Amino acid sequence: MSIKYPYNPTNHLLHVLFEEQQRAHFISNNAIQNISKSLNLPHAQVEGVVEFYAFFHREPRGQFDILFSNCTSCGDAWLRQRLCDKLNVKLGETRSDGLVSIDQTSCIGMCDHGASLLLNNSLTITSLTAKRIDQIVKLVESSTALQEWPKHWFDISDNVHKRGLLLTEPFQPGSALKVMIEHNPPEILNEIIVSGLKGRGGAGFSTGLKWKLCREAIGDAHYVICNADEGEPGTFKDRVLLNSYADLVFEGMTICAYVIGAKQGFLYLRGEYRYLLDTLNATLQKRRETGLLGGNILGQGFDFDISIIVGAGAYICGEESALIESLEEKRGIPRIRPPFPVTQGYKEQPTVVNNVETLATVAKIVLHGHHWFESHGTNRSKGSKLLSVSGNCARPGIYEYDFGVSLQEVLNDVGAENVQAVQVGGPSGRLLGPDHFNHLISFEGLSTGGSLMIFAKHRDILALIHNFSHFFAHESCGFCTPCRVGTRLLENSMSKLCNGHSTAYDIDEIKHISALVSQYSHCGLGVSAAHPILDGLKYFQKSFEEKILKKEMEPEFDLDSELSEARAITDRDDPGAHL
Repeated sequence: MSIKYPYNPTNHLLHVLFEEQQRAHFISNNAIQNISKSLNLPHAQVEGVVEFYAFFHREPRGQFDILFSNCTSCGDAWLRQRLCDKLNVKLGETRSDGLVSIDQTSCIGMCDHGASLLLNNSLTITSLTAKRIDQIVKLVESSTALQEWPKHWFDISDNVHKRGLLLTEPFQPGSALKVMIEHNPPEILNEIIVSGLKGRGGAGFSTGLKWKLCREAIGDAHYVICNADEGEPGTFKDRVLLNSYADLVFEGMTICAYVIGAKQGFLYLRGEYRYLLDTLNATLQKRRETGLLGGNILGQGFDFDISIIVGAGAYICGEESALIESLEEKRGIPRIRPPFPVTQGYKEQPTVVNNVETLATVAKIVLHGHHWFESHGTNRSKGSKLLSVSGNCARPGIYEYDFGVSLQEVLNDVGAENVQAVQVGGPSGRLLGPDHFNHLISFEGLSTGGSLMIFAKHRDILALIHNFSHFFAHESCGFCTPCRVGTRLLENSMSKLCNGHSTAYDIDEIKHISALVSQYSHCGLGVSAAHPILDGLKYFQKSFEEKILKKEMEPEFDLDSELSEARAITDRDDPGAHL
C-alpha cells in the first residue's frame, strides 16, 4: 500500500522518513519512491539521505529497536551483551521473529547517567543495571506496549552541581527582548562585540564579528540557526540548557535575528534528544502566544519565528556547513569553505550558526550589559563555561565556572580520585595526564567545547583510545579519502596494538597515517581524528611500549586463520588444509 505525503514545506524530509520508519520499522524502496514524489525531491536525494544517517534502516528492524551506547561514559559492553544474551539476539541483528533488534551507537549524551540506551529512536533509558536489563527483557518478551513501561524510566534529570554566571538566577521569558527593543540593531550588535563573547563550541570565533559579517552580507533573506547537534562524546550541557533554559536559548536566537535582519530561525536538534521535542515546541508556542515570537514581536513590528528540525544520528552534522546541508534535506556532507555561512549559508543566503550555550549567553549579555559579562573570566576568555563532567568521579554532571579555573580544581569539585587521564573537549580534544592538571580552562589555555571525561588509574588507556578511534571511523561521512580510509586504518592499527600484535614499525605507521589524516582531511572530523592517539603516544608512552612486540614485524593478519571458513565449508581440517 502506498502512502501519500501531501507537499508541505514543513514536512521536512528527515521528519517524514522518521515517521515512515516508526510505522514500518524500516524504509523500503517503495517508500523512498513515494516520499520522493510527495515531497517533490529527486529519488536519488531521498535514497542518499536514508543511506547517510545512522538512524534510518533499509532492512526491517524489530518491534523494539534498541541502540545501546558504546561511549566510554554512557556505554557498558557487559550490560549490552547481557541484553543480547537474555533476548537471544546477536548484536547488529534483528531476531528472527521480528520482535527485537539490538545494535550499538555512538555516545547518546547521557554520560552523567551511566549506561544508557535509545529505544525505537525516540525514548531514552538511563542508569542501566543488570536488574533493569532483566526487567527490559521481560517487557520485550511479553510485547508490552511502550506506553505501559514504567514512566520514571524515561525521566532524565539535569544534574547541575555548580551554577555560575549563566545559570544562577532564574530567567524571566521576554526580559532580554524588552531590553533589546530599547536599542536599535547596531547598538545591540556593538554590545555583543564589546562583551568579547566567543563561540562556546570550542573554536572560539568572535560572536559579534560573525553577526556583523552576516548583517553586512547581501542576500534575499538572512537566517539564524541554533546548532543543537551536540554529538561530541562526553558532552551533554546543551541537553540541560534545552531542557530547563529553552527560553534563554530562544531569546538569544531572537536577538540575533533582530541584529542581522532574519525572519526565520531553525533549531537543529540531535536525533538522540528527540524526547525533548514536544516540550521545546510547547515553549515556542507559548512564546508566540505571549508576543515573544512570530509576527510583530512585543508590538514593535519585528517578525521572527523558529522551527525545529530533528537530526537522525550523524555526528558530522555538528559541523556548521554539514548541518546546513542536512537542513536543506541533503546528506550532511561538510561544504568547501569559503564561502562561509555568514555570506552563503542556508539556501545560499547569509546565515549565522551559533551553538546553544552561545545563544543562551547572548540573552544574558543583553539583559545585564557587557560590563557584567566581561568582568568574569580572563583577559582573552570572557565570561563562564559550562562543563559536562563524566567518567570516574563521584559527582558527574554540569558545572559552570568562570574561564580560568584549573583542571585540578574541577577534579577536586567533582570528587575525582586516582586520576590517570582526562579527555578535555571530547575525542576531538586533548588527552592529558596529571602533569597538565594545573593548566587553566580558557581559549588561550585548555580550550574545550564542554566535555571532560575522567579516567581513573584502573582504566586501560589503550582501550579508551581504541574506542575513540572506532568512533571517528564510524562517524566519518566518507566524503574524502584521507578521512574515510585513514580513520579506518587508525582504528585497525589500534585493534592490532590492543591485541598485542604490534611492533615498533606499527607505531611509526600510526604516526605516519595520523599526519596524513590530520593534514589532508576535508573537515575538522578528520583533522582531529588522530588527536587521542597522538596524545597517547606523547603522554602515555609507557602504555604503548608495554604492549608492542620486541621484533621487527608482525603480519597484519593470519592467513591460515583466514582460511578457517573455507575449511569449514569443505569439511576439511586435515594437515593438507593448513598452510
